[in-house]
This record gives sequence, C-alpha cells and structure tokens, in this order.
Amino acid sequence: MSDNPVQYRRVLLKLSGEALMGDLDYGIEPKVIQRIAGEIATARNNGVEIAIVIGGGNIFRGAGLARAGMDRVTGDYMGMLATVMNALAIQDALESLDVYARVMSALQINEVCEDYIRRRAVRHLEKGRVVILAAGTGNPFFTTDTAASLRAIEIGADVLLKATKVDGVFDSDPMSNPDAKRYETVSYDQVLSDKLSVMDATAIVMCRDNKLPLRIFDLTRENALVQAMSGAEIGTVVTA
Repeated sequence: MSDNPVQYRRVLLKLSGEALMGDLDYGIEPKVIQRIAGEIATARNNGVEIAIVIGGGNIFRGAGLARAGMDRVTGDYMGMLATVMNALAIQDALESLDVYARVMSALQINEVCEDYIRRRAVRHLEKGRVVILAAGTGNPFFTTDTAASLRAIEIGADVLLKATKVDGVFDSDPMSNPDAKRYETVSYDQVLSDKLSVMDATAIVMCRDNKLPLRIFDLTRENALVQAMSGAEIGTVVTA
C-alpha cells in the first residue's frame, strides 16, 4: 500500500461513456481506457475502495434515439446494454493490471456479469475489489447520473466523483465563453436554481437530501483520478 494520504475510505466514480472515446467519434479508445484503469489501480493500491458507474453514450444514447422517433423505453434499455459493454471493457483493462474487478448489472445478464445486490457489492469493496456497476438503475427514464447518486448512497460512499471533460462547474459554458467563472464550491440548491450543468436534477436532489458530497473534475488531466480519490482540491465541490 502507498504512503500517499487517503482522505476517502470509499468512493463512487461516475464515468461517462464519452470519457472512453478519446479522439474517436464513437466506441472505446484503448489508450484512454488503459490510462483510466492505471489511475484507478493506483488509487485502489493507495487504500481507497472504489465503485464505478459507467454511462453508454460512446456506443448508444437512448434519449437521442427517442427524439428521432424510437420508443423511449426501448432506447433506454438499449442504452443500458451499452453500459454493460463499457463495464466489461473497464473490467478487462483493470484485470490486465492485476486488479480484481467485478461487473454487477441492474439487468440480469448472468452469463457475463453478476446481478447487482447491495450487500454483495459492499462485500466486494471490503475485499479490495473494484466494483463496476452497469445498466444504470435497471429502469428506463433514469439517467446514469441518477444511478450514480443512488448507488453511492446505497454502498455508503464518502463522496461521489464525477469525471468530465471540464475542470469543475462554471457559471456558463467554458467551451463557448472563455471568461466563464469556475466555482471552487457551490451548493446543491444553487446548482438547481441556476440550472448549472452538473448532473440531472434527480441526481442532485438525492445527493442533497442524503448529504452526499459531489466533486466534479477534469478526467483528461494527468493523474486527476488519483488526486480526486485522495481528496485533493481539484475541480468543484458541490455541498450543502
């Protein structure tokens, strides 16, 4: 185990599917997923218990197809299956680094992964395994952001870490406004009232009502995952 200071005992890491694309238009960029796996492995070796909720937007986005005319429920279930594929890819990348990992799905796909059972997930974490939680909540109309909030609360995570492509929460879109102001800290209520682009409202309300701190940070920064999991002051913290 490393001598690096560890602030968090257990974390829930929310990864978007797009985070796995790198410079590709869709799919998984092997170099990117290996880098992410390497940083997760380092944090795990530092003594942090890690659960991951992964999105599926790099493969399939149900809400987008619903807008194009597909039945929303069908599209959402297809999106859940995309998250399972991403979860298996992360598991493979971690196991190539000799990190024990378990994929647990909210949909029953017993041939390729375990069913999500809260007590079993907690037991995996206690044994030092990385737990990758796939298929969202298992229900249509709920985002993987909401799934991340729900699972973080269920497993007793100390913090919910959301890895994005921007370094925290801004008062406007930093991609289009170079003068956008980044918040060091922001309250749940301000996120909701100002409609800041952090997570969907259901996810934010769940974090607020259960006093779960949320940190948003830039995944593309070198070693950002390790820093965030060690409690470094990076990105933006959303608290009461």
